[in-house]
Amino acid sequence: MPRTLSAATIVNVAREQITALTGLPVDTVSRILHATDGWTLDMELVEMTRIPNSNDVLATYQVHLDEEGNLISFLRTNRYYRGQVKQ
Repeated sequence: MPRTLSAATIVNVAREQITALTGLPVDTVSRILHATDGWTLDMELVEMTRIPNSNDVLATYQVHLDEEGNLISFLRTNRYYRGQVKQ
């Protein structure tokens, strides 16, 4: 039986893997969900830095990991400016 990883460990593992694959830094984790088949996280990555930083281009990536923390898939689901406010 696989060992159950903590949410904090999964976040760290996901950060490392998504950064290694995309070359982009993770700004924040906006969602984490544990299900029977693994973990789903929404992570905000900085795709382009600008001055001032309110003009940075960020993207939301949905990341799926199995129970052991292995990356199964990732998908960019949104792209936006840091200063953009959703209504």
